[in-house]
Parts: sequence; structure tokens; C-alpha cells
Amino acid sequence: MTRLLTTIGFDADDTLWQNETFFRLTQDRFTRLLADYAAPDHLHDRLLAAETRNLGSYGFGIKGFVLSMIETAIEVTEGRVPAPVIAEIMAAGREMLEHPIELLPHARAAVESLAERRRVILITKGDLLDQERKLAQSGLGELFHGVEIVSQKTAQVYARVFARHGDGVERALMVGNSLKSDVLPVIEAGGWGVHVPHGLTWALESAEPPAGHRRFRELPDLGGLPALVAALEGDGAQVVAEQPVDPRSAAQP
Repeated sequence: MTRLLTTIGFDADDTLWQNETFFRLTQDRFTRLLADYAAPDHLHDRLLAAETRNLGSYGFGIKGFVLSMIETAIEVTEGRVPAPVIAEIMAAGREMLEHPIELLPHARAAVESLAERRRVILITKGDLLDQERKLAQSGLGELFHGVEIVSQKTAQVYARVFARHGDGVERALMVGNSLKSDVLPVIEAGGWGVHVPHGLTWALESAEPPAGHRRFRELPDLGGLPALVAALEGDGAQVVAEQPVDPRSAAQP
């Protein structure tokens, strides 16, 4: 029987290891630093607006976050932000870049199990040096058959990645914590998307789940992923023969 899924893609941040937690802690520190100039909610709104503006220039990651904090500090203080505050923002960014990697539950076991019979690919976005550092420190690097660090996660990007590393997106499954980046685009491209919520999600990654779509699944953690892949194999050749379905169309029962 033709194998349904030959390639499994894994997101990195907040899927395999902690990430957003450290952004939230640094944002709380930033709020305390600027407490004399702006209320917390107002400051958070201004920072999010700066991050949104700067994505096209700085991309995703800690360095862009730090630059957006500095820009926000200048704005809310009307150019009067003290130099020690800028220095502490920069120090907070360096601490984030140096923070040890904390694997999430079942991350290693899930990757190891699936790598025994399928290609496993790491597909992550963000700063190249930082993502390479985290992968090296995670101890998972040797398990992946390929690593892709991309600037954006779109249907076109997933189609190219799974064509390059596998048998096409139709026979690939992507797992991650972000519906917007890890699930919806790969389903749009014709693959399978598995959502594993993290609990903390960056506002710019929010999206509605494609509830009821036949190529969408959700798991509470990575522990159930190998069993889910095995269960999907039960439909085998019949599902392989299907054409990709636009996720915006009516859900199939």
C-alpha cells in the first residue's frame, strides 16, 4: 500500500522548545522600565504596533523585538528615554539570545519515533543565527533529515520545501503551535496540518482553526503525534490519490 505520509515537518519555537515565555518575561521587564512614561496596556499596544510595522524590515526574532522595544521607548518618552533604559533593553535582548533551550514535553520522543520510518524536516522562521543556535543547543539536530529557516511560512514556501525534501506537500504533514504559520498555509497547499497549542501565542500569530476540515487535526501535546500519524495511515492509498482541497471550501465530514 502506498504510504500516505512520507514527510513530517516540525515547527521549532513553542512546538519543540520554549520561546514565547521569554518574550513575555522581557516584555514585563520593558513595562517596568517605562512605567513612569506609559501605562502597561498602552505600552503593549505601542510595542505591538512597532513590531507589526517592522516585520518587513527586521523579520521575526529577538533582534527585531529589541529594536521595536527601543523604538517604542523613544516614542512614548518623546525622545527623552534615558540612556540606562536603552542599555537595559539591549541587555535583556542579549539575555534572551543566551538563554538555555528548554525542550517541551515529548519533543525528542516524537521526533525520534517519526524519524525511524519517515523523513522529518525542521521548518522554522526567524533570525538565522539565533535559530541555528537553538537547534544546536536542543540536541535534536541530528534527528532531522533537513532544516529550513525561512523568512515567511506561506503555502508556496511549504510546497517548495516538501517538494525539495519529500514527495510533495500532498504526502506531508506539518505540526506546530501556530495556526497562522504552521497549519493554515500547509493545508492551503494541499498537505496536513496538526495544531499543538502552546498556551502563549504572539498576537500576530492568532488565527481561527479550520474546524471540521479533513486535513486538520489538533493534539494537546506532541506525545500523541506518532499515534496520530499511524492512524492516518489507515486510509492509505485512497487518501494519497485525492487532490488537494482548498481549506476555504466547505469542510468534509
